[in-house]
Amino acid sequence: MRSHRWFTPWLLLAPAVIWVLVFALWPFLNTVVLSFTNARPLRTPEFVGGANYERMFGDEMFWNALTTCLIYVVVCVPLLTILPLLLALLVQKKLPGISFFRTTFYFPVIASVVVVALIWTWLFDSRGIINQTLEFLGLIDKPMAFLVDRWLLLGCAILLTVWKGLGYYMVVYLAALGNVGKELHEAAMLDGAGSFRRFLSVTIPSVRGAMLLISVLIAVSAMRVFAELDVLSKSTGGPGGYDMSLVMLIRQVGSGLNGNIGYASAISVALFLLTLVPLAAIAFMNREKKAKVSA
Repeated sequence: MRSHRWFTPWLLLAPAVIWVLVFALWPFLNTVVLSFTNARPLRTPEFVGGANYERMFGDEMFWNALTTCLIYVVVCVPLLTILPLLLALLVQKKLPGISFFRTTFYFPVIASVVVVALIWTWLFDSRGIINQTLEFLGLIDKPMAFLVDRWLLLGCAILLTVWKGLGYYMVVYLAALGNVGKELHEAAMLDGAGSFRRFLSVTIPSVRGAMLLISVLIAVSAMRVFAELDVLSKSTGGPGGYDMSLVMLIRQVGSGLNGNIGYASAISVALFLLTLVPLAAIAFMNREKKAKVSA
C-alpha cells in the first residue's frame, strides 16, 4: 500500500484553516485595532488610544445595555439549567406516544427566532390574545403594556428565550441521562430513597458535567442576546432604550454613514471579554476537578 504524501493532511486542513483565518481571526484582530481609532465610514481612521474605552465606561447607554444582559444571564441560567432537566426526566420514560411529545418539545428549537418573536409580539400586543383573554376573564380593566413597560418587555423576551431553548437543552440532558446506570437508582431505592432524594443524590451528580456545560452556553448566549429584544421592541430597545442589549447597542452605534465604528469596535471587544468569563470559569472548575482526581 502506497503511503500518502507529507502534505496530504495539510491539504485537507487548508480549507478550514483559510476559513478561520479569513472569517474569524482577521475580523477579530481588525476589530481590536479599530477600537483604538475614530474610524467612521468613508473617512480615514486616526489612532485615538484608549479614548473609546474611556467613553464606554462613562456611557450610560453602555451600562444600561450591560445591566440588561446581566439580568438576562441571572434569570435564564437557572431556568434553562433546571427546567430542561425536569423535561428530560419526563420524556425519558417509556410511555405510549412519548416520541410525539419529544418532537413537540423540540419544535421551537428549529423555528426561526425572528418568526417566534413576531408571534410573541402578536400575543403580547395591547390588542393581542393575552390582553384580550385577561380582559375577558375580568382580571384586568385595561390592556397591560407588555411591550412598552421596561420590565414587562424584558420579561417577555426572557420568556421567549426560555421557551425556545427548552427543547435543545432537553436533548443534551437526554444524552447525559442515557449514561446514568440504572443500578445507582436501584441501590438508592433499596436504601429507602424516594424519587426526590434520588433526584438530588443520583441524577444531579450524574449529569453535573452537562449542567455545567449548559450553564456556560446559556450565559454566553444571554450576553449576546439580540433578536428577541430587537423584534419585541421594534429595534428601539424599549422605553428610553433601557432594554437595549450590548449587541443592539453595537448595531446602533456603528451603523449608518455617521456610525462610529471605532466606538462600536470597543464595545465589541468588551462584549468578547465578558463572554470569556463563563468560559474561564468552566476551565478553572475542570482544572480543579482533575487536580482532585489526581490527588
